[in-house]
Amino acid sequence: MKRAACSALNPGDREDARYDCGDRFSASWPAPSLLGAGLPLQGKPSGRCDRSASRTQADTMDFNVKKLASDAGVFFTRAVQFTEEKLGQAEKTELDAHLENLIARGDCTKNWTEKIFRQTEVLLQPNPIDNTGARIEEFFYEKLDRKIPSRTTNGELLGQYMLDAAKDFGPGTPYGSTLITVGEYQKRLGGAEREFLQTSAISFLTPLRNFLEGDWRTISKERRLLENRRLDLDVCKARLKKAKLAEAKAAAAPDFQETRPRNYVLSASASAWASDFAESDSSDERKLWSEEVDKAEHELRVAQTEFDRQAEVTRLLLEGISSTHVNHLRCLHEFVEAQAAYYAQCHKLMQELQKDLSSANGDSIPNAFVINPSTSGMSVCSPHSVTSLPGASSPSRSLVSTNTLEPETLKIEEVKPPATGTRKAKVLYDYHAADTSELSLFSDELITVYTMPGMDPDWLIGERGNEKGKVPVTYLELLS
Repeated sequence: MKRAACSALNPGDREDARYDCGDRFSASWPAPSLLGAGLPLQGKPSGRCDRSASRTQADTMDFNVKKLASDAGVFFTRAVQFTEEKLGQAEKTELDAHLENLIARGDCTKNWTEKIFRQTEVLLQPNPIDNTGARIEEFFYEKLDRKIPSRTTNGELLGQYMLDAAKDFGPGTPYGSTLITVGEYQKRLGGAEREFLQTSAISFLTPLRNFLEGDWRTISKERRLLENRRLDLDVCKARLKKAKLAEAKAAAAPDFQETRPRNYVLSASASAWASDFAESDSSDERKLWSEEVDKAEHELRVAQTEFDRQAEVTRLLLEGISSTHVNHLRCLHEFVEAQAAYYAQCHKLMQELQKDLSSANGDSIPNAFVINPSTSGMSVCSPHSVTSLPGASSPSRSLVSTNTLEPETLKIEEVKPPATGTRKAKVLYDYHAADTSELSLFSDELITVYTMPGMDPDWLIGERGNEKGKVPVTYLELLS
C-alpha cells in the first residue's frame, strides 16, 4: 500500500515521502536531485552498503588466509626439496664453475671485510660501552641522519684534569707547574687523536660499512632470488620427467582387441560397443598426457629463461667485487697515511714535552731518590725512569753513549752511599758493563741503588756486595 501511494505522488513529493515509503536509504540520505547537482553526500547508505563493506572485508581476510596458506605450502615444498637434495634423492641444477668461484670469492670478501671493520672499530674505540656510550650514540646519530657532535677524547680529558689539579696545588710549585706543562701537551695529544679518529672513520670505516650494509645486501638478495629460481627450475624438470614417463606408459598399454578375453555369449553389437569404449578411453588418456607433457615443457622453458636471467644479474653483481677491492685498497692506503701522521705528531709532541720537562726540572730535582725527612714514607721518583712491561725487549745499548759523566770526573771507588736515599731495585735484563766504571747486571737479581748530585738522570750507582758501578735506570725496576 505504501509503495502504491508513493508511486502516485509527484516527483517532488516522492522525495519528501521517501522516508515513509520504506526505501533502503536512511533519513539523512539526500534526494536524487541533489546527486545530479554535484553536491557532497552527507549521509551513508545503510543495509546493502553495509553488507557490501562486510563482504569486502571478508574477501580481504579470505585473500590473506589464502596467501598465507600458499606461502606456507611453498615453504614446505622448499624444505622437502632441500632435504631430498641433501639425501641425493632429487636432481640439483649445478651453477657454472665461474659463477661458483664468484660466489665463493664474494663470501670470503664479506667475511673478512666484516672482521676487519669490527676490529678497526675496537682499535679506534676500545671501550664503546663506557660511561659516555660513544658508539651507541654514534649509532643513533647515523640512523637519524644527523651530524655526530665533537666528543672530548680521553687525552683531552686527562689534560684538563691535570690543569685543574695544578690550580689547587698551586701553579707556582714545581709539581703544579709540571702538571700544567704535561696537561697542555696531553690536550694537544687528545686533539691529534680526535683528528685521527675522524679521518679514519671517513676514509676507512665508512667505505667498509657502505659495502656491508649496501652492496652486500643487494648481492645477498639477488643470490636468494637465484636460489629460488633454481629450485623452480628443478621442480619443472621433475614434473616434465614424470609426465614423459606417464605418457610412455600410456602409449605402451596393450590393445584392447588383443587382451580382452573372448566372450562368446556377448552379442556382436555389445562387443563392438566395448571395443569402441576402450579405444576411446585409451586415446583420451594418451591425449591427456601429451597435453601434460607440452604444458610441462612450456613451464620448463619459462623457468630456464628466468633462471638464466637471474644468474646473469647475480654474476654481474659479484664481478663488481673486483672494483670493491680496488676501492678498499685505496682506503687502506689513506688509513695507513693517517696512522703514520698521527704517530709522527705524537712522537714530536712527546719529544717537545721531554725537553720542556728537562729544562724546567733540571735544577729543581737534583736528587730524585733523596727522601724528604719532613714527609714520612713519601719518596719522589725520577720522571725519566721507564716502567717496563712484561715481554718487552731490552733497551738499546745506545743508552751507554748518553752518559755525560766521564770516568775521570767520578771515581767509583771513592763514591760513598748517602745516609738516606738508597733503594732496592730488581734487575729486569742482563747488562754487560762497557767499562770499569759500570756494573754488570744479571736478570732477576736485587741490588742497592742511589744517585749522586750532578749525575745523568738515566744512570744510578748500583752496589752488589763489594762490587759497585754505574747502572742504567731502564734495566731496573725500583722497589719501595
